[in-house]
Amino acid sequence: MLTRHPHDVVVVGAGVVGAACAYYATLAGLSVAVVDRGPVAGGTTGAGEGNLLVSDKEPGPELDLALLSVRLWRELAESEDGPGGPAGKGGTLGERIEYEPKGGVVVASNESGMDALRAFAAGQRKAGVTAAEIAGGEVHELEPHLAPGLAGGFHYPQDAQLQPALAAARLLRAARRAGAEVRLGETVAAVRAGRDGSVRGVTTDRGRIDAPAVVNAAGTWGGEVAALAGVALPVLPRRGFVLVTEPLPRIVRHKVYAADYVADVSSASAALQTSAVVEGTPAGPVLIGASRERVGFDRTLSVEVLRRLAGQAAALFPVLAGVMVQRAYRGFRPYLPDHLPAIGADPRVPGLYHACGHEGAGIGLAPATGLLISRQLVNEEPELDMEPFRVDRFAGESGESGGPGASHG
Repeated sequence: MLTRHPHDVVVVGAGVVGAACAYYATLAGLSVAVVDRGPVAGGTTGAGEGNLLVSDKEPGPELDLALLSVRLWRELAESEDGPGGPAGKGGTLGERIEYEPKGGVVVASNESGMDALRAFAAGQRKAGVTAAEIAGGEVHELEPHLAPGLAGGFHYPQDAQLQPALAAARLLRAARRAGAEVRLGETVAAVRAGRDGSVRGVTTDRGRIDAPAVVNAAGTWGGEVAALAGVALPVLPRRGFVLVTEPLPRIVRHKVYAADYVADVSSASAALQTSAVVEGTPAGPVLIGASRERVGFDRTLSVEVLRRLAGQAAALFPVLAGVMVQRAYRGFRPYLPDHLPAIGADPRVPGLYHACGHEGAGIGLAPATGLLISRQLVNEEPELDMEPFRVDRFAGESGESGGPGASHG
């Protein structure tokens, strides 16, 4: 069996969260190895819309994490040449990952919906969110193609969007340029521990990678990686579908969704939920979501879900009724029972860290997660209180196991 050269940390997962963990760990001066049994962004990241949202989060730890991440994404996007960009070529990371600080618009169809949005926004403002109320007669100034008769909405200028697979690839490229080793198509079979119970590295189907720290950034399959280390983390898959239209002129200017989307995000129900979420892309296609349901790792294409999403999008933007849908894709969000990710050191196994369970917000929350993990790895004070994200808070709970061929992404 081949023994790899030792590293300071092994990151399991090459999705955007794992990429961010690797990127910030290398910035902190650590030697990093990234391992994934699939390709870059082969799991949840590759099936994401790329939303960087504060608008859908109530005041509390997740919103604090989102506000930090929005700032970090903006700083990364504005960086000259971008992390991992070819030296001397010019440009920014934002240009390479299709970063758009376009803002979000949340709309309500009636006054009771507006009252709920007002109360929600009032709490968010106290936490540092910018939210501006839009009267019913003014929503079309922001989005001319919205349906008539809406009661109003709120504009969230801090919301943004990017292309998630490109973002993960660029962060990993930057980590590689700083010396990180990225090993794709390699399956972690065990998290090794010494006699004192502390981490010594991982064993893969190709050999051994020695390191005193392992970061579990395996997304929806984070429960499986935790189990390899002998601990429980009840990560559950929550399936979602996205419709992709034919390329269009820019008829949707912001991230736009109906007020009931916020309730769906925070719901613990396993049943199917759909709510209209519509946004344009720089390439032209409009992305239409969002659906949520807990059906294990069942990848069956659901015509019912697609029909619902199309109908709700057309109700919100009537101009879409005659537009052709080119394709639909689906993925699995890594869901934890309290809707907060598990971030940080695991007190049950010294040297084991978790960075998973972000559900549908992992792309938006990735840089803050990576930064917090890096701070712990080098024993520095983190930017946020880590207690709400404590990884051992689910005593006695367990997640569903993944199916064959599931990718740590």
